[in-house]
Amino acid sequence: MIYPNNAQVTIIGAGFTGLTAAYELAKKGVKVIVLDADDGVGGLASAFEVGGKKLDRFYHHWFTNDREVMNLIKELGLNDRVQINPTNTAMYYANNFFKLSTPWDLLNFTPLNFIDRIRLGLLALRARRVKNWKMLEEKTAEEWLRELGGENVYHIVWEPLLKGKFGPYANKISAVWFWNKLKLRGGSRGKGGEERLAYFDGGFVELAEALARRIEALGGRILLNHPVSKLIRKNNEWHVVTPKQVFLSEAVIATPALPVIANMIRDWADTLYVKQLERIEYLSNICLVLELDKPLSSSYWLNVNDPTFPFVGVIEHTNFERAETYGGRHIVYLSKYLPHTDKLFSMTSDEFLEFSIPFLQKMFPDLKREWIKKHHLWRARWSQPVVEKNYSSLIPAEESPYEGLYICSMAQIYPEDRGTNYAIRSGKSVVMNGDFN
Repeated sequence: MIYPNNAQVTIIGAGFTGLTAAYELAKKGVKVIVLDADDGVGGLASAFEVGGKKLDRFYHHWFTNDREVMNLIKELGLNDRVQINPTNTAMYYANNFFKLSTPWDLLNFTPLNFIDRIRLGLLALRARRVKNWKMLEEKTAEEWLRELGGENVYHIVWEPLLKGKFGPYANKISAVWFWNKLKLRGGSRGKGGEERLAYFDGGFVELAEALARRIEALGGRILLNHPVSKLIRKNNEWHVVTPKQVFLSEAVIATPALPVIANMIRDWADTLYVKQLERIEYLSNICLVLELDKPLSSSYWLNVNDPTFPFVGVIEHTNFERAETYGGRHIVYLSKYLPHTDKLFSMTSDEFLEFSIPFLQKMFPDLKREWIKKHHLWRARWSQPVVEKNYSSLIPAEESPYEGLYICSMAQIYPEDRGTNYAIRSGKSVVMNGDFN
């Protein structure tokens, strides 16, 4: 069924980028509709229930200097839902745990000799003083980190994290990507140097749902279970094709991964433009969430600097948000970035649990299988763009070569990395810069 003139603007994707764009347009009185393939809003911030409370499928937090998301929360009148707490960060190295939450912890990090500990501390300070990130575009993270901290610091601290996160792409990652991580974390610390992070009561999906309700109150529409297969420009209108119906609009904002957008326009678009959308590579993510009746540790974020361990981190969410929130269950995330062709990505929930338990028991010898009351496995095909050298030259512009088609995806967030805060910023930016009158 075709509904003529269904909307002035159709937005593909109900993640934070799409919802923010819809909100900004609806505030201007623009007739807008949001289509999403999933059965809920939020995108990668979707959730499930544990103990009657919503919990993020993929772990989330905000930094205290994430201004865009904080401003949105304030605008929606939800400030009382934000919790800001100091967090415990640690590192697992050579079968030992090392606390790394404050500068004092760094000075006691014995895997590095004293001079290298000083180098590591200075590295973070020097990184945060970089004002012109474009000077780093010609360097890989590996090259830059070796220059700043020396070989030993790189080998013990940074190399395992790069390889754990990016796997086969580790030696391609841009220095800009790593610089931004150091800058962001350094700006989210309390007076004592401890890292302070923010969380939204009820999970990030609660914020997405509140934003969706505000859009609908302003006259916008959000349709779930509406995957978009094609975009066609005909008679000065965009035909947005879904299995259920075709939507007509004057303009389209597409927020999915760039290769997904490429598939929507492949039949008619310029071949070079399609190739540009396909040029940036992506890693997938598989995330195992455990419900335990006992905690594993006192750390929220445990970096794993052991190349034999398949996870770059163990995130114990209930060392940040209380276990009582989830009916007394202790929540642990085991997240792995990997190519979608990796056999781990195709494992069932039970298979992935069996794969993971021996590694967890090596790290936490007291862990017994009966501690695990439930387990959940979530996958994201398009999870992390591979940020290479000279990445700015690879990013497509927000305004496509085709009138009324705008591209606004996580791969275009640069020099920052993907994240809720920047997704919100991107959604506002595309509306501000586009022609939607």
